Amino acid sequence: MSDLTAFPITKRWPAQHPDRLQLYSLPTPNGVKASIMLEEIGLPYEPHTIDIGKNETFGPEFLSLNPNGKIPSIIDPNGPNGKPIGLFESGAILIYLAEKTGKLLSSDPALRYETMAWVFFQMASVGPMFGQVGFFHKFAGKDYEDKRPLQRYVTESKRLLGVLETRLADRDWIVGDAYSIADISLLGWVRNLVGFYGAGDLVDYKALKHVPAWLERCLARPAVQRGLEIPKRP
Repeated sequence: MSDLTAFPITKRWPAQHPDRLQLYSLPTPNGVKASIMLEEIGLPYEPHTIDIGKNETFGPEFLSLNPNGKIPSIIDPNGPNGKPIGLFESGAILIYLAEKTGKLLSSDPALRYETMAWVFFQMASVGPMFGQVGFFHKFAGKDYEDKRPLQRYVTESKRLLGVLETRLADRDWIVGDAYSIADISLLGWVRNLVGFYGAGDLVDYKALKHVPAWLERCLARPAVQRGLEIPKRP
């Protein structure tokens, strides 16, 4: 049996199955990247619900695994050289799990780096911009009298959707001919923008053709459907 006692987070969220990968997350656009990936690759794991509404990510136990206080984070008891490893940052987790299992990241060097480029595109641009639209349109920011911040983020989000629309004009998936971690990294954010954030009209989502069709293909995958609900919300 694996010994995870070196990780303080396990004192707050004990592992019932310490031989399995431990997932600390919530079904947010970033959180579902890890749960969808784990469902897709079939690696046994144990999910732990982290209540960000109660600021649980900023407690000392969670910060011991992720100093930035964000979900998702993981502990793999069977990490490199057979030793446990803790990881944070959803993009890093996607790449780690892909390389660990040899799934959803091409072994062809050119396609591999192209895939990672699109994952970084999501991390650096799509996530931050779509998230700001959500804040200024749905949450506290909607009460700001100055609407210039919202318009700035809406304009940039429309541009980013245009990048994806062009990319998907002649392909079913973001990279090559196959679904990959690039699709996983992006699907939750596009879904959230037009769904939970209710910003579809703001970004002219209905004017797009290829992005909505791609999102439907992603959401039709059983592993995606399962991953979108893991862990259970508090």
